[in-house]
Amino acid sequence: MRTRERRLAAVAAIGIGLAAGVSAAAAQAGTIVDDWSKVKVGPAPQLKEVTVDPKTTALLMLDFIPTICNEKVRPRCIASLPAMKQMLERARAAHATVIFSTAGKATPKDIWAQVAPLPSEGWVHSHADKFLDTDLEKMLHDKGIKTVIVVGTAANGAVLYTGSHAALLGYKVIVPVDGSTAENEYTEQYVVYNFAHAPGVSNETTLTTSAMVKF
Repeated sequence: MRTRERRLAAVAAIGIGLAAGVSAAAAQAGTIVDDWSKVKVGPAPQLKEVTVDPKTTALLMLDFIPTICNEKVRPRCIASLPAMKQMLERARAAHATVIFSTAGKATPKDIWAQVAPLPSEGWVHSHADKFLDTDLEKMLHDKGIKTVIVVGTAANGAVLYTGSHAALLGYKVIVPVDGSTAENEYTEQYVVYNFAHAPGVSNETTLTTSAMVKF
């Protein structure tokens, strides 16, 4: 066998060996579903106190309606209402913009009384992402908004998708974790993890609590 042919044969053998090794490693690794029980929870993200400029900040109160925020489906949402009421009152006192949302067949009249909108406050009606099929982006632009505070339910619906969309549009996003509620703690946890680590979202997001937001 000529020298060139021997070299080509050696390279081919190495390639086959590497491919076999990769295939074996992949087979051993399995999928995330295979390794589900092996996953370890990482450290909790640090919550930060944040001070906002009321003139350029909008508080987004998302889907605080009885059909999805109730004791049977999401009792943690009901438990969050007193804190959300306090933050809402502080936002209003500081003359920050407040925008509400509804979903399904609900209207602003259906929003829980503790956090009900005033006649002068804006609202949108949409799916999980409140930017879709609404004028939310225009409403924020017209008000000169640069920062949005996102609270509501579900954490893995309206909060996750609206907050992420806002971040990808270039807004600073503040997520008070006591106002991002779901059916259970695990769901809320993975949403917080996503805001803390997702590319293009985490660098625009501050995780905090309602009491740590200063207007």
